[in-house]
Amino acid sequence: MIKDDYELIDSGDGRKLERFGRYILARPCSQAMWRPSLSPDFWRRADASFDREDGNRWHGRSALPKEWEISTAGVKFRLGGTDFGHLGIFPEQRAQWKWIRSAISAAAEKRGKAPSVLNLFAYSGGSTMAAALGGGDVCHLDASRGMVEWARSNAKLNGLAESPIRWIVDDAHKFMKREIRRERRYDAIILDPPSFGRGAGGEMYKIERDLKETMSLVKSLLSEKPLFVLFSSHTPGLSPIVSGNILSQLFPNSVLETGEMLLEGKNLSCPSGVFCRAHFS
Repeated sequence: MIKDDYELIDSGDGRKLERFGRYILARPCSQAMWRPSLSPDFWRRADASFDREDGNRWHGRSALPKEWEISTAGVKFRLGGTDFGHLGIFPEQRAQWKWIRSAISAAAEKRGKAPSVLNLFAYSGGSTMAAALGGGDVCHLDASRGMVEWARSNAKLNGLAESPIRWIVDDAHKFMKREIRRERRYDAIILDPPSFGRGAGGEMYKIERDLKETMSLVKSLLSEKPLFVLFSSHTPGLSPIVSGNILSQLFPNSVLETGEMLLEGKNLSCPSGVFCRAHFS
């Protein structure tokens, strides 16, 4: 049985109680509008908590190490508390990581070669690790040099330091346009664009304004025999139907799967974004 160090213990009143390895943390979860299942006393046992009530604040952060490691969905991660309450992992993506690894592995076996994979807005590299562990030839891109270094450390944890992974710090649109001019194409493209972000050179990204161009560039970068496009988002108001409509217009001959990304708990599950997968073969 694969070791899994992540657990959603409880949720409610706009919060979630999670276990990451040996540490239990309480953090905001705006969609958890129901009542918690466990008592306030149980929640107070958390090793640390984070809130945004008077700015971004950790409580009990000194109880956490600067860094620690966990394994979930077959991928190892280095975690650490950031000033924005993030830890270097979005565990609601676990189902996608399992799917990516399986799809890339099956394609590599069927085609007899490593599928080429582009991971955009790649954060700490969960999807990159999954694709590489499945036997993919991966290009990992993020605008933050610090996050790319974080992802590289995760690659080492997963025994992927010598695997074919290109590490790119750049603005996504600028990089994709260069790749199109170079006539480089990818069999699979994964992207989780931010609601709002800045590129490596200070470029501003707004999903409502820029997603159409992003997806058009994605389409232009697909190989002649593509495998899939996997789009996910944490943007409020972007529903599975919206994401499905976007991909169905771009890829009318694909098979689409859409749904909510979930943090699945013993009591109640927390919706934490949406995904849409367009399959081509």
